Amino acid sequence: MLIYNRNQVHSRAGRKAPCASAPRRVVRVVCFGQGHGHGHGHGHGQAAGGTAVLTEKEKGFVAEMRKVAMKLHTKEQAPKEGQKEAPKQGPWTPTREGYLRFLTESKAVFDAFERLMETNEEYASFRKTGLERSAGLAEDLAWFERTYQMTPPALAEDGPGLTYVRLLEKVAKEDPPAFICHYYNFYFAHTAGGIMIGKRVSSMVLDSHTLEFYKWHTGDVNVMLDGVRRSINIMAESWSDAAKAHCLEETEASFKYSGLILQCITATA
Repeated sequence: MLIYNRNQVHSRAGRKAPCASAPRRVVRVVCFGQGHGHGHGHGHGQAAGGTAVLTEKEKGFVAEMRKVAMKLHTKEQAPKEGQKEAPKQGPWTPTREGYLRFLTESKAVFDAFERLMETNEEYASFRKTGLERSAGLAEDLAWFERTYQMTPPALAEDGPGLTYVRLLEKVAKEDPPAFICHYYNFYFAHTAGGIMIGKRVSSMVLDSHTLEFYKWHTGDVNVMLDGVRRSINIMAESWSDAAKAHCLEETEASFKYSGLILQCITATA
């Protein structure tokens, strides 16, 4: 998962997202759970006879992607693998308006990922994995309007969602290793760390309602994740060592763009 730090997320141009704002309700958030999309991998499974069996997250190039992602966590967030120094953090204060903006900005990005997978044959193996989130988000935005009479805010061209979409459109065509890095980190973070964030925010501003964004109706999400891991490993087998290194180097950028979107949860309008 990505453990986002709202004090350390900036675009490549060094500009902060326009949706970060002054806090209202206060809660201190350090880490949203130990289990997450990237997985800690505390050991191998054991087959009959005591033979070690690698899990999917410990196989192939995905294991390298996970390792790099974990290094971007702090020791407090990932005691065994985190390497980032923990920054000073103030109170984290979700608002209902901010959460609606977060969902709206997130939908723009998930829409882009799903469209790019459908329109580029190179990514055909990532179609209909079961991890898709756009349909659920559309239901949630409609639920917000019915329940709170709140409509999705307009997306600014220089906002975090559309800024990220433009980057994804560019790298999907020109730089597949970078695109796969963003895809892996954005989707896998949501399946565990994102769920923990959703539960916490829901308990504070949505009367503990569970959104469709955090539900998977087509099967076991862990099985879906393993299928995507295998697809990434197969794709990476055709990459050069330089392409693989480039993919790994893109991890920090993926954290930053995702973090800009997460900042929106504290917006007041």
